Amino acid sequence: MHVQPAPHINAISTAVPQHDVHHAFISWAQGQIRDDRQRAIFARMVDRAAIDHRWSVLAPPGENLAQTDAGGFYDKDAWPGTMQRMSTYAREALALAERAIGRLPSLAGVTHLVLASCTGFVAPGIDQLLAQRLGLDPGVERTLIGFMGCYAAIAALRTAYHIVRSQPDAVVLVVTVELSTLHLQNSDDLESLLAMLLFADGAAAAIVSARPSGLEIVDTFSLALADSGDLISWTVSDTGFVMGLSGAVPGRIANALLDPGVQKQLGGGQIDSWAVHGGGRSILDAVQRSLDLPPDTLANSRAVLRDFGNMSSATLMFVLARILASDARCSAGVAMAFGPGLAIEGLRYRSPR
Repeated sequence: MHVQPAPHINAISTAVPQHDVHHAFISWAQGQIRDDRQRAIFARMVDRAAIDHRWSVLAPPGENLAQTDAGGFYDKDAWPGTMQRMSTYAREALALAERAIGRLPSLAGVTHLVLASCTGFVAPGIDQLLAQRLGLDPGVERTLIGFMGCYAAIAALRTAYHIVRSQPDAVVLVVTVELSTLHLQNSDDLESLLAMLLFADGAAAAIVSARPSGLEIVDTFSLALADSGDLISWTVSDTGFVMGLSGAVPGRIANALLDPGVQKQLGGGQIDSWAVHGGGRSILDAVQRSLDLPPDTLANSRAVLRDFGNMSSATLMFVLARILASDARCSAGVAMAFGPGLAIEGLRYRSPR
């Protein structure tokens, strides 16, 4: 009887830039808001966000200055267009992804490269540029997953899962790289500013193969939520990509997770490990409340949100990296992320048998 190989996430490494922009953004955003009541709401939401740091590839123009000061990338007198932002993406995304990959224990035998990113476009793609920079075999098969948003990490790992199941000797390099801070918008709209309060830059890399170490990917799942397509949007404009993030998202996710059929699909009360995309504190709270999880269940997700913010598709990889590093064994784990659609994408994992 033919037994399909069990794909495993053997290793995950991560990288963030060196420039912490969280508090500089807060100061700038407060200056954008003219209405006192809205400014008070923004300040309250900053306190509730549970984010301490967000990192950016954009260097400030000088000591004690921010990117929104004169000479910065977001100089008020020379707001960058999409071309300038994409030129920066092409350079910085490649460098940040390469840093994350460089922290993996080995690239020996890589046969496939799967790269996910929604914060930039360039051709040749970052996947092809990386393959050349890393000296991978020219015959490495490449797959680029673009513009899917925060749940693209699941799509990338799912692609690797299917590759390994169909080709037992495959070694898949999975990369997620996002430069969300390239898309700051010159806005005074409260909802837009609250959305921008969450996002940051980061990259992660993983090796997926049939070698039984790390975390075994048991299977994957997808759930599109009806009548929610307008709750998350990511639109290309003349001044970069514009995020639309409705305040109704946490409630919509919470309601979906309350469904008994969805809870059964997740595994009911059998789960002993959770990796949830830290899209924001309110989203993590909604997941914890709906699934009636113990207080510290999402500690890894909350720690990533606190230290790095929402790095779009890279965020979930950071959470999984913490789980791998803990060496704690699990018999049934669930990883899931949320994004445009509105949709929930996920996978089930466990320690190697």
